[in-house]
Amino acid sequence: MLRQIIGQPEGQKDDRRPEASAPAPAAERTPILSAASAPAAQPPRIYSAPAMTSSKNVLSNDVEIKGSIKFSHDLIIDGKIEGEVVSDGSLTVGENALIKGEVKTRSVIIFGKVEGNITVQERCELKTNAILVGDISAGTLAIEEGATFMGQSQVGKKPDAAKFGLGLGLGGGTKPQP
Repeated sequence: MLRQIIGQPEGQKDDRRPEASAPAPAAERTPILSAASAPAAQPPRIYSAPAMTSSKNVLSNDVEIKGSIKFSHDLIIDGKIEGEVVSDGSLTVGENALIKGEVKTRSVIIFGKVEGNITVQERCELKTNAILVGDISAGTLAIEEGATFMGQSQVGKKPDAAKFGLGLGLGGGTKPQP
């Protein structure tokens, strides 16, 4: 049957392979160990998805996106994004990254360039070679020496959930009047 599968007629002998010899007598055979008695038997590997709490997603430097990005947990962007970035997770803007648009996340660390306003619930960090052209609204702000920031900042008060665009809906809420 194997000869039919590989395209050789059954009656024709394959001259490239020698005929198999008769099996050796039972006394000459090497004993076969069962999996249970094998000295270094390894248990079968079980593959499962990583825990969602520690997942970090990466958009590498050859990725270019035009449009909105929404994600959960952590995201590292080292490519080019033109559009809004929204998340209740943490964003890292890599040194090769360029984001043109609004950033609304729980926290952000910027090594690259952002052209747009940033609204974060917790912490915004501008690292040494970071460039930010836009306004910041954050709970805390850290700017390292050598970073460039051109805009206004509102620091100390966490932005309200309606302005942030997370939680109940992604629309701009109304502020209560005093």
